[in-house]
Amino acid sequence: MHPLDAPIWNSLQAGWAELAQGDAHVVRLDPEHGPFAATASAAPAEMAALAGLIPQGGELWLLGRDALAPTPAGLSVQRTALLAQMVAYDPVPACDDGLDWRELDEADAADMHALALLTKPGPFRARTHRLGRFIGVREEGRLIAMAGERMRMPGYAEVSGVCTHPDFRGRGLAGRLMRQVMQTMQARGETPFLHAYASHEKTIALYRAVGFKLRAELPMSVLISDVDPPALI
Repeated sequence: MHPLDAPIWNSLQAGWAELAQGDAHVVRLDPEHGPFAATASAAPAEMAALAGLIPQGGELWLLGRDALAPTPAGLSVQRTALLAQMVAYDPVPACDDGLDWRELDEADAADMHALALLTKPGPFRARTHRLGRFIGVREEGRLIAMAGERMRMPGYAEVSGVCTHPDFRGRGLAGRLMRQVMQTMQARGETPFLHAYASHEKTIALYRAVGFKLRAELPMSVLISDVDPPALI
């Protein structure tokens, strides 16, 4: 298998290892960082064990072979989608275009979370910003655009959290920030990749414009528990 055929599993064994919860067969990312989970082989026993990794009222996002496996008893599929996995193999040209961006840190966490909740670039939890380096643009103190890193495994890093406030779209901010993020990845010897909903043609066109090419289409599913939380007395 190619490493990107199972990006969640490989990230949980490498770049996310310190945040992994589970065992050698079934593992998830710490819930405050994200909802992602994976199994070693999608075997029935491994899929059944996923139920123990879903927090009360929470969910698990699966990708690739795990998303294709039969749903185990006690769990339900909340939604499914087909994702376009894209990779930037070629070097990103120098992009010193004068954009006034800066690295984001803990002081920006609340604004990052709010922007992600507004624009929905993908699951973004309270500590997602800690998964990698994020950069952003502020205007009059307001965070209006950002881009950063999420999954990481040897040789590969995922561009993620790319979003622009609706009031400031049309200025090319997303693409310009992405190029900065991609350059940093390539300088570290990593190949940038990302995921987009396969049906979002405009988003995919943007990613092609900054150098990404389609590698594969991977199924995605979101699992929730069928067990109702205990009633309050």
